[in-house]
Amino acid sequence: MKFSLGSLLPGVDRGWKSMYSICALQTCQNTLLMRSIQSRVGINVGQLWYCSVDCFATAARKRFSMLSGASILEMPHHPRLSIGLVMLSKGYLTDDQLRCAMAESRLHGEELEAVLIRLGLVSERQLATARAAQWGYPILGQDRMGQPVEADIPPTLLHTCTAVPLHCSEAAKRFLLGFVYRVEHTLLNSLEQITGFRAEPCFITATEFREQMRRLTTVHGCEEVVFDDPNSPVEMANMVAGFAVEVAAREATFTQCREYAWTRLTGKRRKIDVLFRVKNMAETGKKRNFLVPMENIRSFG
Repeated sequence: MKFSLGSLLPGVDRGWKSMYSICALQTCQNTLLMRSIQSRVGINVGQLWYCSVDCFATAARKRFSMLSGASILEMPHHPRLSIGLVMLSKGYLTDDQLRCAMAESRLHGEELEAVLIRLGLVSERQLATARAAQWGYPILGQDRMGQPVEADIPPTLLHTCTAVPLHCSEAAKRFLLGFVYRVEHTLLNSLEQITGFRAEPCFITATEFREQMRRLTTVHGCEEVVFDDPNSPVEMANMVAGFAVEVAAREATFTQCREYAWTRLTGKRRKIDVLFRVKNMAETGKKRNFLVPMENIRSFG
């Protein structure tokens, strides 16, 4: 039977190997000794390993630079029937009512849906049912509303996308997410990347959205930090690195949701969601369904 130092002292063996880990940053100036000392804050980015927060921040700048300069293409939803025709087909409106509402919409430059509600021609529920038919997703029954939900989704993203979690199943790793105006696939995709939960969409009314947001509670130890002012990639990377040190992050995940670059940092006791509104993404339009994913990051702590 053969024995090795690694089998007798695995902790020593891991520490010895960490001295010879190669930092993925080509310009890294840390010595082998410093890498061993700093291995507790070393960060893995996919298959790459950065020996310190400084090296990680330098590499993150390039990632934020690519995100900031990316040209994001919008993938709009083109339903076969307009919202007016859907409500007409369902018997919610007559021909005369629809023509009157359309004329009012053109005259005042107002959305048709807003005109229909203002004139009292349809209810919020009927409008939500028509939107659900347009998108091919279900509308949640009123008997299933009113349940409090605990979720770790940044409220800023929920308000931006006018969406709210209605149910969360830890066992099935699924969210039921209610949308008011449109299904934002960028939110669905980013939630799956960040949380590992699959988000299933449905439609609700604007009133139900506001009521459910009041019932929503944030997971204990989860904090949101939002930077709405444009930040340079250098500032963004340095701030994320600073928060990583603050929470002793063991894991971090980067993704994009609409005009926000979303970074989640998870430590032993705290979790921080850092949101940056990326300037050129905000200028190119509000609604996008195209997602630019970034790698998961795991740090040793």
